[in-house]
Amino acid sequence: MIINQWYAIMPSKQLRKKQIVAVRRLNLDLVLFRYASGVLGCVIDKCTHRGAALSQGRLNVDCLQCPFHGIEFDTEGKCRFVPSIGISSKEDLSRYNVKSYPVREIHGIIYFWYGDDDKVNEDIPFFAPLEGKNAAYSEISDKWNAHYTRCIEDHLDVMHRPFVHHEKFGRGSRKLVNGPKVEFDGKTLRTSADNEIDIGQRPKTAQEITISDTNYLVFKFPNIWTYHMSDRTWILTFFAPVDDENTVVYMRYYSKAVPVQFINQIIAFFGKFRNRSVDRTDKRIVTSQKPKASSLDGGEILLDGDAPILAYRKARAAMEEQQKAG
Repeated sequence: MIINQWYAIMPSKQLRKKQIVAVRRLNLDLVLFRYASGVLGCVIDKCTHRGAALSQGRLNVDCLQCPFHGIEFDTEGKCRFVPSIGISSKEDLSRYNVKSYPVREIHGIIYFWYGDDDKVNEDIPFFAPLEGKNAAYSEISDKWNAHYTRCIEDHLDVMHRPFVHHEKFGRGSRKLVNGPKVEFDGKTLRTSADNEIDIGQRPKTAQEITISDTNYLVFKFPNIWTYHMSDRTWILTFFAPVDDENTVVYMRYYSKAVPVQFINQIIAFFGKFRNRSVDRTDKRIVTSQKPKASSLDGGEILLDGDAPILAYRKARAAMEEQQKAG
């Protein structure tokens, strides 16, 4: 995992007020909790006292209470009370503190800061144009037995559609890949498919084509992606890393096809199931890939059509080198 980045890890709706949720993300067992006031907290799901799972505890006003001996922690992981030593105790409770993690919420997504506490910023990746008057979305999730890098690359792949999705998008007629052209600014990667029926012509180079203004893909590091199908329909997906072999793929289908939000909600509701059906045909292939995680030097022989994937791998490799350098 690349450190010092905000990872989208779950939808806000999965954590209601006065609720505790245990999740495994980025190889960490976490407990997220929300006070009645709406304030959100995230700590390691392990009490420092005897190792009990805090996710089995309960919320006591403004603290998370361990189910074993009632020790209480706030959203910053600070120990606030140890019942066995009483309310009048003068003991320094800081030695019982648990590891906490910064979390943020925007547009109904909970983001998790994976990295150094002194490097936390507010540069949280999202796609602001997806929001708008009368727009609606519906969300669905699916767990893949695949590393999150493979899931991301699948959604950047402009060559696989005629083969993996031949039943839904035609039987392989547009196999010839022009380019593709890729733009990358250090955090955001943008591309589009420009495939044609092969009648013996030479594929156009990336320099000879342009990225579509209406139908394109955008990926923002570390793990959020959108497919802009038109100005009225788009798909947003974020790939929540569970561990080195599993990812939860959260998919949103957005619609503002008509000027009535309720109707857009219906369109989005049915659209998400079609989207999941498409993604599950990818899932069958992606979960078979070896090794589980992709890498720049993984021994795969890439084609010109893999330009978005190569750009992603190069950027991620550069981040890994920066991470090693400290």
